[in-house]
Amino acid sequence: MRVLEINHLKKSFGTHEVLTDIDFYAEKGEVVCIIGASGSGKSTLLRCINLLETPSGGTILYHGDDIQAPGFDLAKYHAKVGMVFQSFNLFGNMNVLQNCVAGQVKVLGRNRADAEKNARKYLRDVGMEGYIDAKPRQLSGGQKQRVAIARSLSMDPEVLLFDEPTSALDPEMVGEVLEVMKELAISGLTMLVVTHEMAFARDVAKRVVFMDGGVIVESGSPSEIFVDPREQRTREFLRRVL
Repeated sequence: MRVLEINHLKKSFGTHEVLTDIDFYAEKGEVVCIIGASGSGKSTLLRCINLLETPSGGTILYHGDDIQAPGFDLAKYHAKVGMVFQSFNLFGNMNVLQNCVAGQVKVLGRNRADAEKNARKYLRDVGMEGYIDAKPRQLSGGQKQRVAIARSLSMDPEVLLFDEPTSALDPEMVGEVLEVMKELAISGLTMLVVTHEMAFARDVAKRVVFMDGGVIVESGSPSEIFVDPREQRTREFLRRVL
């Protein structure tokens, strides 16, 4: 079952076209890794899916419904399609627990007791329950990112979008965040992951999408992309990064 389907998506900033005629989909429970050089349009694609950027053309369907159609319930969509950013985006004036409770109360209308119980469960899952009273400034980058993941999970999303979740981390912190993401993949969560971590894409993704110059150059299983890519541009990119 296709959870998300994108048809002929375009995005321009002024005269600069960043995405050109993108066709893309994600099925329920699928982990899709999007790879490519910086500036290839990967993050812009995720930001359009989450409507942090308004597409210049094309359609984004969620369970077959156009998310830009008049009357579409965007608040519900944003609760169901969560996003984890490379810069964490935690609220600096709130402690860890409050960061994971605020959205549940405000957006989902949960009472505070249920929201706290839910938040503690996911903080425990990512190994951060012992830090519930800490402010973000007291945490390492890897800890902040694990809290950000727990915060997204607390909203009970159907899909999680990850925008280069390890790129702002020190190398020794990367592994702890990737480990959490692997566990999420095993749990059956639908995940779209923009990443430079090729080993993660190879080992965890069901499908790998290679982007270059604002287009999807090719898409396939990890073995098809990493072992036997069809396109010269894909081969050149992988030769540079592997």
